[in-house]
Amino acid sequence: MGLAVYGDRKYRNSERLSGPAEWPALSVEHRRINAGPQTTFVPICTEVAVIVGGGGRLSRTGDGQTQESVARPGMSYLVPAGTQESRFELSDTMECLHIYMPPRLVDQNALTDHEIEPAKARIAYVGGLRDRTIFEIGCALQGLLYRPRQPTDSLFVDGLQVALAAHLLGNYAIDRWAAPARTPSLDANRMKRVLDYIEAQLGSCIRLQDLAAQACLSPFHFSRLFRDATGLSPHRFVTQLRIERAQEELALARSSLVEIALSLGFGSQANFTHVFRNAIGLTPGQYRELHRR
Repeated sequence: MGLAVYGDRKYRNSERLSGPAEWPALSVEHRRINAGPQTTFVPICTEVAVIVGGGGRLSRTGDGQTQESVARPGMSYLVPAGTQESRFELSDTMECLHIYMPPRLVDQNALTDHEIEPAKARIAYVGGLRDRTIFEIGCALQGLLYRPRQPTDSLFVDGLQVALAAHLLGNYAIDRWAAPARTPSLDANRMKRVLDYIEAQLGSCIRLQDLAAQACLSPFHFSRLFRDATGLSPHRFVTQLRIERAQEELALARSSLVEIALSLGFGSQANFTHVFRNAIGLTPGQYRELHRR
């Protein structure tokens, strides 16, 4: 029996897409979490949440720290065991992989063997991480959720659990982690205006200068601050959002390809096909056939 997961309790406004898959020192589940506030409580496990689909504004408060970020696929959020979270809210639907680990990531004997002080073997409450190692370990674990269990899985998971624990302690331990020095950024109100404008104009031509105007900044400064906040250029962000909306429409199979192309600002079916295939590796028609609901 693995660690008990608490996704149903914390993410009540959600749907579990798989699992949970459980091993002695690690449990995993894949969820679609809907927009809105979630339940908060003090967790008994350490949670690593990895965004694997969707995205939007994510606001949370834990142990007195308030964190605001624009969550995108690939980002990670850490919740150490015992953290008192008082607020957790999403602006849009997201798909997340939730990895639950023991309160103490490494047992006492291992800490002693590697000369790690037990008092420092705790991780920080950190969010909005663009950490490739965490994301790749998460992807490897997610792959186990959608195939039959194999005899070697426990050995594989043990290795991933040790690797993830070592990475977290090496980079996000409470005595090592320090928030990056504050730099000029898009405050929450400006970012909300920009994101609301993108949503409202997704089917139209969205120009850089129009987005910058929503933030009351020059196009140059807006582009730099937007990339710092989201990890993407404004153009890439808009294109990715259009692709995500197109995937949803294709799976529902309610509209023709031309209708989807025009409603999401691609201009034509030919351009829609070109952009979608470059991003996904399939044509819109092929994607629809594979994901028809």
